[in-house]
Amino acid sequence: MTPKTILIVTGMSGAGKTQVINTLQDQGFYCIDNLPLILFSKFLELLEAPHDELGSHIALGLDLREANLDLRFPEVLASLRKSSHLVKIIFVDAEDAVLIRRFSETRRPHPLSPKGSVEEGIAVERSKMTYIREKSDWTIDTGPLNVHQLRELVVRKLEGLTSENRMVVNIVSFGFSKGIPAESCLVLDVRFLPNPYFVPELKDNDGRNGLVSSYVLDNDEGKAFLGQAENFLDFLLPRFRKEGKSYLTLAVGCTGGRHRSVAVAERLFRYLSAKGAYQMNVIHRELKE
Repeated sequence: MTPKTILIVTGMSGAGKTQVINTLQDQGFYCIDNLPLILFSKFLELLEAPHDELGSHIALGLDLREANLDLRFPEVLASLRKSSHLVKIIFVDAEDAVLIRRFSETRRPHPLSPKGSVEEGIAVERSKMTYIREKSDWTIDTGPLNVHQLRELVVRKLEGLTSENRMVVNIVSFGFSKGIPAESCLVLDVRFLPNPYFVPELKDNDGRNGLVSSYVLDNDEGKAFLGQAENFLDFLLPRFRKEGKSYLTLAVGCTGGRHRSVAVAERLFRYLSAKGAYQMNVIHRELKE
């Protein structure tokens, strides 16, 4: 069994737990929000299952909607930390005034004081959550943060925890004659490069062939283009990552999608793969084999 990364996400009602869970889900975590503790033993069994039904990265949302969470949490935490898995606790919080304002804006009652005041509910919750807050690895004050800033902060905290949360970059070669891929985020048109289709000894090969690739790119124009494209991606991809984008599709197109686009896609794939900063995939849409 491969050890898993398990993040327990908890905190004060109205502090942003749902936004954190959503961010983790976008980063590839299998998320379970408000797991009934009566099912916790079943959750532990699934963690040990040989078929990895839950994957290697799990986020478990817990809050005081689950009765007696404050009393049972030490047992839950001890059970998880006895295992071989990496367990971290994220506790989201905000000042009382911020929480009161948020409940007022949404016109929702506090879950611990459905018929009383929000202030009373917050006071009860703070008291019950004291132990859990003290045991947390990361406490996030969401008061001064908007949704985008919170997402960025969570993504930054994940960096270094695991290398598996790298942004996924898919490079897709295609032919303009058959349409631009619908999933494209960025499109590079490489139809200006030398076309091997008109060279008899190259025509029947595709851009993965060394001679074809060299014909397309090992010339002044091809080298200049690759340098510009690499600089462009070096500038852009980290900024997409910082914004919290979990995947990006770069489409590279030529006329038929067999020669120039394939050669460029392969070169860019190797260039970005060597950096180790992204989960890389390369797809050649028009190649049948």
